[in-house]
Amino acid sequence: MEYFGILLVEWVGYAAMATLLLSFTFKSVTKLRIVNSLGCLLFVLYGFMLEPIAKPIIITNGAIFFVNLYYLLKK
Repeated sequence: MEYFGILLVEWVGYAAMATLLLSFTFKSVTKLRIVNSLGCLLFVLYGFMLEPIAKPIIITNGAIFFVNLYYLLKK
């Protein structure tokens, strides 16, 4: 699927990148972790959408998501 000449998989990648970058603008560590987690999940989705599947992207961002989740639930 294409939107404005850009493949859907690329839109997901751009959304993941933008969300991750946005997360680093927050002063609150809790807000940073929540938004960063969303970016990580988008990157995991992006990794699955790529052909072939990008395992390093999936593993790295999945691990970061769980680290964020651990610290969010620890409080």
